[in-house]
Amino acid sequence: MKLFDVYPLFNIAVTRGQGCHVWDEGGQKYLDLYGGHAVISIGHAHPHYVEAVSRQVGKLGFYSNSVINPLQQQLAKRLGQVSGYDDYQLFLINSGAEANENALKLASFHTGRKRILSAQKAFHGRTSLAVEATDNPKIIAPVNANGHVTYLPLNDLPAWEQELAKGDVAAVILECIQGVGGIRMATAEFAQGLAAACEKYGAVFVCDEIQCGYGRSGKFFAHQWLGIRPDIITVAKGIANGFPMGAVLISPKFTPVYGQLGTTFGGNHLACAAALAVLDVMEEEQLVRNADELGNYLMDQLKQMKAEVPHIVDVRGRGLMIGIELDVPQKSVREMLIYDEHVFTGCSGTNLLRLLPPLCLTREDADEFLNKLKNILQKI
Repeated sequence: MKLFDVYPLFNIAVTRGQGCHVWDEGGQKYLDLYGGHAVISIGHAHPHYVEAVSRQVGKLGFYSNSVINPLQQQLAKRLGQVSGYDDYQLFLINSGAEANENALKLASFHTGRKRILSAQKAFHGRTSLAVEATDNPKIIAPVNANGHVTYLPLNDLPAWEQELAKGDVAAVILECIQGVGGIRMATAEFAQGLAAACEKYGAVFVCDEIQCGYGRSGKFFAHQWLGIRPDIITVAKGIANGFPMGAVLISPKFTPVYGQLGTTFGGNHLACAAALAVLDVMEEEQLVRNADELGNYLMDQLKQMKAEVPHIVDVRGRGLMIGIELDVPQKSVREMLIYDEHVFTGCSGTNLLRLLPPLCLTREDADEFLNKLKNILQKI
């Protein structure tokens, strides 16, 4: 048997990591500014994380959700305190797509409605309704194209209000910073107006914080920069630093009903141990503040570089979620960064480099990247 070939792969086998660096099987060291799709929040192989997960697997790796799991209760309490949502309810699952899927189902149960509003260029996952809410027809199979979703321009409040006024919208789902969509940011005016319109017309407001949340923006949630408080918040990626986990934070206005939602593996003992260790490290090392400070530094330096070297068209983002738009294909620049300079970055579309490093990034790491990017752009 061979692998189903769905990923274009770089010819590199990563075998270990530490902090913001990884090593391949030949011993070559790489600076990791992508964190495995924004998943590595506290850094690779953090000692406290390794110890916590190892200790838990030696005690109990899994039991079903038919019995009390004290780790789930601890995680709900800690996450509520750290995020500022201690009055919300927590539902634990395995991935970001599941988080969005369950959020939208819950909104439909709550309102009795079927229609969803999503932003153009949004990405919300690859499962049934989550993929339908994703503005990319290439990944929406015919069985998923059920006509439930209307895509609208980001920051065009009148267009969203017009659809909400029809009275049939179950939920609005929004990334306050679009990741796959090219690091496009919702404005405070738009987000606040949209929240008010959802309240007026009885729609559930869901903020997808799977990529932009968990400290990445320099606040715990990206929507907290915008002065809103959504009905439902979805998270994954950085929540457990690489252990598969997702979560839905649910407003107290929702009443749980037995049987509506469920999961086999969600909130298992290992996942909760990993997630608790992540919160320990985030608090102890002040990683949310670091994301804000290092993000501001990187943005300032990149904007200055834009005036000094060719090929940078725009720099945008917040915290350690940064897009560098180029006037040359990102593929060639990204390959030079990886193979020549030994730096991993992400991408979006044909011309955008996407930076999503671990939140423990240092000034030294940032300067190393800036120097290597500058060298490449000057040579092209």
